[in-house]
Formats: sequence, structure tokens, C-alpha cells
Amino acid sequence: MIRLRSALAALILSTSLSSAAFAIDLTVGLSTEPAAIDPHFSRTGNSQQAAQHVFNRLVEPDENLAIQPSLAVSWENIDELTWEVKLREGVTFHDGSPFTAEDVVFSLERAGDIPNSPAPFTANVAPLASMEVIDPLTVRFTTTKPTPQFMELAGLVYIVSKAAAETATIDEFNSGAAAVGTGPYKFVEWVPGDRLTLAANENYWGDAPEFENVTFRLISNAAARVAALRAGDVDLIDAVPPADKATLEGVDGIVLHSTASARIIYLGLDSARDESPWIVGADGAPLNPNPLKDARVRQALSKMIDRQLLIDRILTGAGEPAGQLVPEGIGGHSTNLPIDTIDLEGAKALLTEAGFPDGFGITVHSSNDRFAGDGDIAQAIGQLFARGGLTVNGIVTQPYNVYATAAGNQEFSAFIFSFGTTTPTSAPGMTNVLMTNDADAGTGSFNRMRYSNPDYDAKMREALAEFDPDKRNTLLAEAADIAFGEHAILPLYWPEVTWASRDGIGFVANKLEDTLAMYASVTE
Repeated sequence: MIRLRSALAALILSTSLSSAAFAIDLTVGLSTEPAAIDPHFSRTGNSQQAAQHVFNRLVEPDENLAIQPSLAVSWENIDELTWEVKLREGVTFHDGSPFTAEDVVFSLERAGDIPNSPAPFTANVAPLASMEVIDPLTVRFTTTKPTPQFMELAGLVYIVSKAAAETATIDEFNSGAAAVGTGPYKFVEWVPGDRLTLAANENYWGDAPEFENVTFRLISNAAARVAALRAGDVDLIDAVPPADKATLEGVDGIVLHSTASARIIYLGLDSARDESPWIVGADGAPLNPNPLKDARVRQALSKMIDRQLLIDRILTGAGEPAGQLVPEGIGGHSTNLPIDTIDLEGAKALLTEAGFPDGFGITVHSSNDRFAGDGDIAQAIGQLFARGGLTVNGIVTQPYNVYATAAGNQEFSAFIFSFGTTTPTSAPGMTNVLMTNDADAGTGSFNRMRYSNPDYDAKMREALAEFDPDKRNTLLAEAADIAFGEHAILPLYWPEVTWASRDGIGFVANKLEDTLAMYASVTE
């Protein structure tokens, strides 16, 4: 809830909410919370949006995914393997110590080796061969191979204080002892399952924070989140359910903020193992061979899914059917890939051709608090699979923090996940989600299906080494043709995302789906 320091301030604010002379608090109702405060622990969106308040990166994507200077003010590609980055002068950490090139080198070294990370930064730092501190505000990077997208990779790693983090444990980050950044807000307290509290960094190098104190309250239940906004208990909420959007549009004192997302919602399929734990025969035992290894079976499952029905019935129209990772307008989108439509006869023919005329048993897993309708989407897909002739043995949904770890550990066979594109091209997603899982090469960090295709990997390596943007986008599209041509994952849709706020609070709806205090403002 918006709070002012005094009754007089409250009176003045009632006349002019935009007055910058009075300290204002912001309370946000969040659908999901971070997995940890350590900004290097997980690249998942719930953790990253918390990290962005406390820590900065060398560059930052704006609300339209364009890369902008942050702790780095300029960068130059000296040759195919060498980059020189100039750092911002006069930046200090929250403890008052100066930000220098040593902190950058330490952070990039640290980010690639965080124990038990469910979504590591491995791919971001994999191209690095060496780093050299030229002076306190200059770093020279050498890469192992030509890396045109270097600043979209290494540049998006969070910078921590070497002095504070060098020997810190994850518990010391979670308690705040090591949570020392250069960001617009300082860490105050995290109570897992309840709230994250931040305070304005009065010495922030950028635009002064709008709010003196920010409290993020975990309200994972969508109905409770909407109710909290309507009751005035919070000022802003994320992940407004599509079904509630029309209702809230007619409520006085509430403002909606919507945009098309670059996040793909997809069904991952365990396509690597000979036996998959939740793909079973009539006797309940795992099938060997695992049907999901066969591209024909994966295509059959895709033909069982009515994407438009999911969008119309569950999202009340707030989405667009998908047949690949990124929508039109983002580099690497292919014009050659059709979007599968429901075709039960075609699905049956493909299953028969693959040797499974009577189908098989399947269990669908999903998060239930990561994005609007995720649990309902899982239920609907289960029903569609049953209509397609599969035996659906269960639909299991879990809180995202539990679910993401389990998915990374390959505990599922068919599971709903998402990937948010945060750069102007599909390269990071195509690298992390679909290239062969190889920690040494820094590929496939999010490849929970363990999909692997040498032709796809080769095309991606060619794309990632191409400095000409147009040629790189063409190669990325050709790689997409390979992977999605054999249904490496089953794209479902790109959602529209909506936030809602109380009158007097503005918000920048963004393709990154970030719920940031920096995107909120006091309005008249």
C-alpha cells in the first residue's frame, strides 16, 4: 500500500500524487518468489527480477529487448576474439566501496560455477578464454571463438562485490550479509514464502529510485492476489489471470497494463532416455523403447493439442499460437515453420506408424504459479491427450521453485515450461533450450529434454560465430527449421501479460515480464 511519512504529506499527495518531495512506499503482490538472493544462482525469471533491484549488469535490456549501457558505458570489438569494455566511473556498492574492473572479473568467473543451480549462467560465460584488467575501469576480454553476441551473454551477468561475495555461501546472500550490489535498491530482508523487502539506494548512480521502501509480498494464488489489490492491501500485482482482466477493466481505481510477451510456453518431452519415468505401458511399467524418442510420436502429440482452444478457453484470447521459439519481429524467426493444428486422425496415423497404435500411458507435470493459467493449461492438455488416444495417468502441478529444480533433474517425461527471450534475437534461447546439454561448451543449460541433434548444433555454432546480423538471423532461422521440424519441444503459445495497479501508480508493461519497482511510478 502507498504510505507517506506524515499526515500532512498524505494530504498533499491526495492533491498531487506526482510530488517527488515525499517518501513513498510501494507494496507489490507477486505470483512467485526468487529461489535465492544470490543473483548467480538461477537464471529463471522469478530470481532475476529480484536480482535486478539489488544488482546491476554491464548492459541491461530495455522494455523492448534492446541492449542499453549500464555498468559498462561502451564496448569495442577489437578483433574477432577480443573485446574491450569501458566501465562507468563513480559507481559504489551499497557498502560504500568503489565498483571496479576487479569486481567484473570476479563476477564472471564466479557465475559459471554455482553449485546446485537449477538454471545456471554457464552459457553466458562459456565463450570466455581470459579476462585482463587494463585499469580500474577497463577490462579486456578474449573469447575462445568469435562471439558476436558477447555483450548479450557476458554483459547480462550480474556484478557482485568481490569483497562481499568471495567466500560467501548462499545462506549469506539470503540473509543479506553478502547481498551487496550497485543497484537502485538495497536488500533489507527476505522471508521465504512471505516477503522480500528493499530500501532505496540513496547513492545510486542512475535515476533516483521512485520509492523509499518496496515490499514484494508472495501471493501465489491468483484470486487472492486480485483480492489484495481490490482491497488496497497492495499497490501493484503481476500475472493478472486473463479471466480477471475484463472484470478489472470495469473497476474504478484500478488500472491495467498489458503487452504481448516474447515468452514461449511449451511442452517439453523427455526424448533422450530409453526409458522415461512417466511413460508407461498397460502394466504401469516404463516403456522401452521410450516412445518420445521418436519424432513421429512427438509430432503426433503436437497434433493432439488445440492451441487456439487453450488460448480462447483458458487465456480468454490473451495469446498467440506458436510453432517455434520466438514470434515474428525477433531475429531468428523462421517463415517456414507451420503451427500444428489439432488433427486426431493424423496423430493416430503417426502413432501407428511409430509402432504405438494403442497409444501409451503418460503423466503431465506443470508449475502452478509461474505464469497465468499454467496449472489449467496442464489439465487441458491432459484432456486433449486423452481425446487423442493416450492413457493419461495424472496431471501433477507444483510450486515453481520446487518444479524447476525437479525438471532440471529430469524427473518428468512431459512437462510444461517457458522461456522468455530477453534479447533482440533467438540466439540465447536456441543455445540454452535446444543445443546439446554440454556444460563444458556452455550449451543446453535449460535443455531439460536432453534433445540432441548434431546438425542443429552445427548450424547453431555457425550462427553464433557470424558477425553480420542479417546473416546470423538467417542461420538462426535455419537452425529453428531443423529443431522444430522434428518437434524438439512442442511450442504452445506466446501469452499476453498483464499487470494491475491502483490509481496513482503507473507501470511499464514489458516483453521481459519483469515486475520491477523501476518500472513503477507515481502518477497524477
